[in-house]
Amino acid sequence: MLATSIPAMDDDELGAWLRLQLSPGIGSAHGWRLLKAFGPPTEVFRQSLHSLRALVPERQAQAILKEPPDFAASLHTLRQWLERGAGLHRLVPLGDPDYPASLLAIDDPPLLLYGQGSGAAWRALGTASCIAVVGSRNPSPQGAANAHAFAHSLAQAGLSIVSGLALGVDAAAHRGALEIRDSSLPTIAVVGTGLNRVYPAQHARLATEIAARGLVISEYPLGTAPLPAHFPRRNRVIAGLSRATLVVEAALQSGSLITAQQALDQGKDVFAIPGSIHSTQARGCNALIKQGAQLVDGVQDILGMPDWGTIPLQESVRPSEQGATWAETAQACEDDDALVQALGFDPSSLEVLQTRTGWDTARLQAHLMKLELAGQVGRLPGNLFQRLRTPPVAL
Repeated sequence: MLATSIPAMDDDELGAWLRLQLSPGIGSAHGWRLLKAFGPPTEVFRQSLHSLRALVPERQAQAILKEPPDFAASLHTLRQWLERGAGLHRLVPLGDPDYPASLLAIDDPPLLLYGQGSGAAWRALGTASCIAVVGSRNPSPQGAANAHAFAHSLAQAGLSIVSGLALGVDAAAHRGALEIRDSSLPTIAVVGTGLNRVYPAQHARLATEIAARGLVISEYPLGTAPLPAHFPRRNRVIAGLSRATLVVEAALQSGSLITAQQALDQGKDVFAIPGSIHSTQARGCNALIKQGAQLVDGVQDILGMPDWGTIPLQESVRPSEQGATWAETAQACEDDDALVQALGFDPSSLEVLQTRTGWDTARLQAHLMKLELAGQVGRLPGNLFQRLRTPPVAL
């Protein structure tokens, strides 16, 4: 606990929190140590150099006693952002009643959370059961459909979906959760930029929809650019907010595996959806399963875990039967052919392929025949079709 309780923020306290965050070399670990010793940031800045040196290195102690570069402009920007937010923009520091208790259990909780969302969403966060749904930025169509379907069903069961607003699996998970209209907190986006910037830019509308019904959260000051180092740290917040993490589809070198590792380090469950041995985007999930992650092929595998308490058990979801539109889920695969992209690596029915491509039956069947003759697609029992990694060997 902090040395003293933190009162409701006035103008001086707002400036003190921002100054602490912007002081060079004062990250969450040093900041947390100072707050525990001295109380709110206004007290930190009243300390002598000698007192500060007892807790942080010389360089950081010197930095605390100097106003950060461009501090006045940054404070002005923050005040304007809060005023223009019409109640939807929040700055939630450590010690605030709305600061998520789940983040206090991680090694280095953010000093500040910048948030966009209603007061009702913040209140719901205090009691929400959250699950992270993460995966590839370039998923197969099947992977994107799985993310959408699992997130939809988990949100329908009462869980709040936490993800990172990235392309691919993240976006599909957010959209699947937002379809549940009666949820008080369908989804939370944790981002690696300042909240007055949206990355990627094409998710501006999605970010607005999430802020209207859920929460968009960042630990980074306004104006912060999407630097590569920010996203692994962002992932620890995704894992920290969540009681478990579901990895939908991921390559071996993937930020999603960082999130999974952070969840494991925090003592939380990790679930993974298995995939084809021929798909590079499935190798991360398959590796997690080998290492002890829990294999799932339906939401009942997650909802049946005892840690979820009173969350009702739902019927199994077979995401291959749930058709997110091809316009939303198509991503580049190894082959440029649109139908091969739509197939992904898992068996698909004619109806699913029609949903993904928007093609009429005659065009679809003619193209499937062409791909079969070329050895790129195989026909399975039940009138299912599957992409082949290589043409069959002639005997």
